[in-house]
Amino acid sequence: MQIHTLKGYIQNIYLVEYPDKLLLLDGCSRADTGMVCDFIQTTLQRPLTDLKLIVVTHMHPDHAGGAHRLRRLTGAEIAAHPGTRKWYAGPVGRVAHAIDVALTLWVAGRMGRGKKHIWYNAVLQPDYELQDGQTLPGFSEWQALFTPGHTDHDVSLLHVPGGEIYVADLLVMVKQKIVPPYPLCHPNQYRRSLQKVAELNAERIYFAHLAPRSSNDVAFETLLSNAPKRPKTHWYSTKNKIAGRLSRRSRNI
Repeated sequence: MQIHTLKGYIQNIYLVEYPDKLLLLDGCSRADTGMVCDFIQTTLQRPLTDLKLIVVTHMHPDHAGGAHRLRRLTGAEIAAHPGTRKWYAGPVGRVAHAIDVALTLWVAGRMGRGKKHIWYNAVLQPDYELQDGQTLPGFSEWQALFTPGHTDHDVSLLHVPGGEIYVADLLVMVKQKIVPPYPLCHPNQYRRSLQKVAELNAERIYFAHLAPRSSNDVAFETLLSNAPKRPKTHWYSTKNKIAGRLSRRSRNI
């Protein structure tokens, strides 16, 4: 088993190679699909049909945006948390989806990347709905662990024999400091997820937005003590700003 790290549009992409099959640890963005296919065919010199499974760790554009297209191109199947279907459901969900696509393009601009076509279907159609602790279909060495907080349906992927884990957006890097992600929708669940990963004491942790490192190089105790107690989301921030303005206005009347 070998884990290849590819540089995606705004995130790291991890492609796991076995002699007879390939596993993609996340659905990447729509802009990454051509690069992933080229890596398989040109660098690995393998047919696209060797990609057997794509896991979507959560529904944000840089983690789910390429899944459907890669399935069409390769014949791979998609596995995801059951909650992925509901994340962008309804009118409010569609607005959130559009905002997240716009934020992804904004982040890409801050990173010096040009604008690319990253729009994707807001409703994922997985072939498999994972359960907490379940082994991945066709890849029994890998275990899906539910680690919600960033969203209500985050999944981390543990390679049991090697003690390696991919945690997607559980932690990110801001100003050279490891911090919780934004948005953070469920702070209580997030702290439990952080504790869950900390207790694994993994040999190596793979992240979507920072370089891999060992558990010993992550200050989990500090992160847990400083983790937000309230949600940090677009909606929550907007609501607080409006409430603050109304409060100041009422005091001035």
